[in-house]
Amino acid sequence: MTESPPLTLEHLATAVILLDDKFNITYINPAAESLFDVSGKNLVGHSVQHAFSNAEQLMSAIQNAAHNNISYIEHDMTLGTHTHHKLHMRLSATPHLPDRQYMLLEFHPMDMPLKLAREEQMLDQTQASRLLLRNLAHEIKNPLGGIRGAAQLLELELEKPALCEYTQVIIQEADRLRSLMDKMLSPQSASYSTALSIHDVLEHVRSLLLAEMPADLLIQRDYDVSLPMLVGTKEQLIQAMLNIVRNAGQAMQGKGSIILRTRIARQVTLVKRRYKLAVMVQVIDNGPGIPPELQDKIFYPLVSGRADGHGLGLTLAQDIIIQHNGTIEFESEPGKTCFTVLLPLPEE
Repeated sequence: MTESPPLTLEHLATAVILLDDKFNITYINPAAESLFDVSGKNLVGHSVQHAFSNAEQLMSAIQNAAHNNISYIEHDMTLGTHTHHKLHMRLSATPHLPDRQYMLLEFHPMDMPLKLAREEQMLDQTQASRLLLRNLAHEIKNPLGGIRGAAQLLELELEKPALCEYTQVIIQEADRLRSLMDKMLSPQSASYSTALSIHDVLEHVRSLLLAEMPADLLIQRDYDVSLPMLVGTKEQLIQAMLNIVRNAGQAMQGKGSIILRTRIARQVTLVKRRYKLAVMVQVIDNGPGIPPELQDKIFYPLVSGRADGHGLGLTLAQDIIIQHNGTIEFESEPGKTCFTVLLPLPEE
């Protein structure tokens, strides 16, 4: 029978896991449950490889500590879990002296400082992008008025009424673009917010993409149907998610698989504010991945990995998500790209 761990581990703020001599998990404290977003009951008795993905560095540290019978510290370790992306942390692996019945693992997350720095950069970048887009919209509005006026004058000179259909197309499209420019120039805010289901948003997006993309594109659902309602502007969120999913489909040239996944995220910090709960939406594709040279600037306006891309879709998506007090991040490698959107849930 496994002996009970010291009660002091229960109250530690540090995430701690205990292993037996076969590297199976015998105990996980509440701080570790919170860090990895998992119940200890589901991990106890299982191997470390079962609990984590990308566990090569972790196993190497454990084996070093066990072989040399001394503490081993891994200062910058990347560890994947089944509910998170890759987590960056510092690990200390210590044999439980004198009988070495346990191996003590201490995890110190490094993601929070990095996340805060990324959010600061994201906010600064969004402000700069918004200013650029407003200037661009202002410049576009002026020639649109001239195009519309010229089409109206041309219509008066046409002898065949049937030809007026073409001028009407020009006028209507000029009006549509002018309306779009007016929205881009208006103050940005998540106005007219209502309670909504993120799944209604994603289903609308899925229907649009299936209608415009080739039949070779598969869009799968992996929804947590128990998610509560969030507060936001449905039309804006549809546009944001549509830009992200469409970008994935275009990157694969309409051939491949996209997974729309929803989960609950607990105790998250979004734009410098702590929330108990947030909705996590992941858009995962099996395409070629984002080129490394573009990854640091993929949200910048006019940056695109496609020759025919305008580079505004992800910029506008990021702007909308930030207006909803959320964040958007991604991880990409050949064969898998995952965009993760976090949107806070209202606190009662």
